[in-house]
Amino acid sequence: MLQSNVAAGPTTRHASVTGMTEAPPSKAAGNLVEVIDLEKHYPTARGPLSSREPEVIHAVDGVSFEIRQGEALALVGESGCGKSTIGRLLVQLTEPTGGGIRFEGQLLESMTRQQVEHVKKNLQIIFQDPFSSLDPRMRIGSIISEPLRIAGGYSRAQIEARINELLDQVGLPRSCANRFPHEFSGGQRQRIAIARALSLRPKLLVADECVSALDVSVKLQILELLKHLKREFGVTLLFISHDLAAVNFLCDRIAVLYLGIVVEIAEKEAFFRQPLHPYSRALLSAVPTVSKAARERIVLRGEVPSPTHPPSGCRFHTRCWMAEQICREKTPPLDDVGDGRLVACHFVGAPTAT
Repeated sequence: MLQSNVAAGPTTRHASVTGMTEAPPSKAAGNLVEVIDLEKHYPTARGPLSSREPEVIHAVDGVSFEIRQGEALALVGESGCGKSTIGRLLVQLTEPTGGGIRFEGQLLESMTRQQVEHVKKNLQIIFQDPFSSLDPRMRIGSIISEPLRIAGGYSRAQIEARINELLDQVGLPRSCANRFPHEFSGGQRQRIAIARALSLRPKLLVADECVSALDVSVKLQILELLKHLKREFGVTLLFISHDLAAVNFLCDRIAVLYLGIVVEIAEKEAFFRQPLHPYSRALLSAVPTVSKAARERIVLRGEVPSPTHPPSGCRFHTRCWMAEQICREKTPPLDDVGDGRLVACHFVGAPTAT
């Protein structure tokens, strides 16, 4: 963890909250985003008659990874592991409790608010629900152009031209601009949401479970659209999903989360060929159609521990068939095991469950 006792000055943004006024130099020029020991903790509500201190939910608990320029990185894991929280932290919808985020080599936590507002134009998000993410009282043209109007500096003619351009890019007729969201299907609404997210030509697009509420055929259309945008316009994607088939279709690398921490990061081909962390193996074994090779089903026993009281040592040891005493006592570091793969396990390469 990067720490500092220097309080935030009047021109810095929540540096005192994160405890970071400085950070190590950027690791690689090819990284668009670098996440450094990122934390997000939520205090639980305390009843008016309770004498106990409020507990803390460890939603994200010391996560580090990089997103390379032009790639699609997947965040996968069970519900409640912290995927969506990380997405919201990246686009500055919520502030971190600790750690930091670098965008194009600049630490966001050390910027002024004016500088962060400028950077936020390059950080956009597509939400999971295409029905609730669009204002039902606004016409589609107004929804798509709203980021342009807020950013300012665009004439009416430029806004109209950009609306038409975006509708063309997402495969919708230009006549859609004068209609309302309720007149469209779920897949069409998600295309509208994508058009809105692209309006300011962002460099990073966070797709938060953006196909999970769609029918299978529509899901494929949206995935193909995202792949096209990545290929043709160089958009960098953070694809948050629990659907490994969608991840296999779209993404270049995969980061696996469990209970607020990263347990494995790997190139897509290596991950689907041979996941190394026990949790990754169990996750992939539950989706046999992802890989051509037959995989033995690994059934995890027990429930995911509470994020208010995460287990000591390796957080997965309460459900892991390989766990030994060292797993209960010592937290495994996220180590490079070769070929750019990072794994947090004391027994990398051990045999699978029988």
